[in-house]
Formats: sequence, structure tokens, C-alpha cells
Amino acid sequence: MKRNLVLAVHGSTVPEAATAVGRLADAVRPLTGAPVTVGYLDHRKPSLPYVLADRPGAVVVPLLLGDGYHRTVDIPSVARHFDCAVTRGLAGEHGVALALYDRLRAAERAAGGPADAVVVAGAGSSRPGGDDGTLTAVRQLRRLLPVPVTVAYCSASAPAPAEEVARLHAAGFRRVAVAAHLLAPGRFTRALAEVPGTWAVSEPLADHARVAGLVAARYATADGRAEAAGPPGPGATRTTRTTMGGRPGARAA
Repeated sequence: MKRNLVLAVHGSTVPEAATAVGRLADAVRPLTGAPVTVGYLDHRKPSLPYVLADRPGAVVVPLLLGDGYHRTVDIPSVARHFDCAVTRGLAGEHGVALALYDRLRAAERAAGGPADAVVVAGAGSSRPGGDDGTLTAVRQLRRLLPVPVTVAYCSASAPAPAEEVARLHAAGFRRVAVAAHLLAPGRFTRALAEVPGTWAVSEPLADHARVAGLVAARYATADGRAEAAGPPGPGATRTTRTTMGGRPGARAA
């Protein structure tokens, strides 16, 4: 029987965020053949502890584009109570950059043509290494685009998107697009839509087919490792296996 797959999501008060994540879950189910459930870290229910209490031994895929506090501390600390395997998040994956490229090109087409400079806007993190996923996406996107690609952050790190767009305009660029290195609609995507002087702002990534494929690959590696003997093959996704220290008798809200 397939192990449960739980998508660990930050959560947002914006209803469209849950809708986008729901579309991702729907896309992942036929790719894995597994039961897929969403558990939220904040703002929405069901919470991740609530979901895992009913699914001990599940594979947890952090639906995060950075390796900040949530990915490195919050999710593993919850998962260890339920004997779960926690995979890596999505930070730094080439598939994320390709999804970002697709979303950017769609926004440019809607605006009437290509940008002459691009700002990749990530969520931002104050944790060491927390911005590495966004920085990797910038490097990967530079190899796909013939125009300058720079970085900005919606919180915690600098520069802010409005500052970077203004800087590029001051440098002589006229069509400055913002590529949203974000998974779901929320306060950050709303803020990006209001940045002055943007030529185009791309949509978030959660429901892109490449993201579904990455999640399915994370699950397949973790699920297969639980059943197969011997070390994983080259390029396999590392998982963190936690040992349950006694399942709580009540669900955490």
C-alpha cells in the first residue's frame, strides 16, 4: 500500500492560495498513486500536526522554495513525533527555474512583448542560507534569458522589489518585469502587483506542472527507500527519517 503523501505548506489568509495548492495536490495524485493531503503551518486548517497525527509514517514534502526556519526546524520537529520521512524542499531545483521562466513568458505575452530586464522576487529569509533557493533561481534564469536578471526580496532581505525596479529604471531599462519566485497567491504577490513601473509580473508557481513533477519525484525517492534494500542510487533525494517518540493521544490544532 502506498504511503501517505503530505504537502507541508506555509499557509495564507488569501483564499486563492489554498485553491492553487489544491490544484497541485490534484496534479500529484495521479503521478504518485498515493493519498495526498495538505497540512498547513500557519493561517489555515488542517494544521500539519493534525494531519500527521492520522498519518504516521507519511512522506512529508515541504512545499517551500527556500531553506529557512520552516523547512529546517518547524517541519522536522513536527514530523519526528509521527515517524515521518521529510524530504528536501524545492529550493534550487532546475524545474523551479523552468516553471518560473514559463510564468514570466506568459506575463510578458500578456503585457505585449518581452522585458528588457527581469527582477526575480523571492519571499526572503533572515536565516543563513534561507535565500539560496532564490539566488539559484536567478542564476538559472540568467542562462535562459538574453536580458539582465537581478534579485529582490519581499521581506527580511534586501533589496525590496520596488527598490530594484526603480534602480533598473534609473539605469535606463524601460520594460522591467518581475518574476515571482513564490508558490501561491498571498500578501507578497499582492504587493508585487502594486510595485510601480513594472512591465509585467508573473503568476506564482504552485500549480505549474513542473512543480507537481518535482513533488512526485521527492515522494517516489522517499517511498522507494523505505521498501528497497541497499543505498540509494546517484542523484537520489535525501530524506530525513525521524523516529517517533510516542504518538500523542490527541491531535494538535
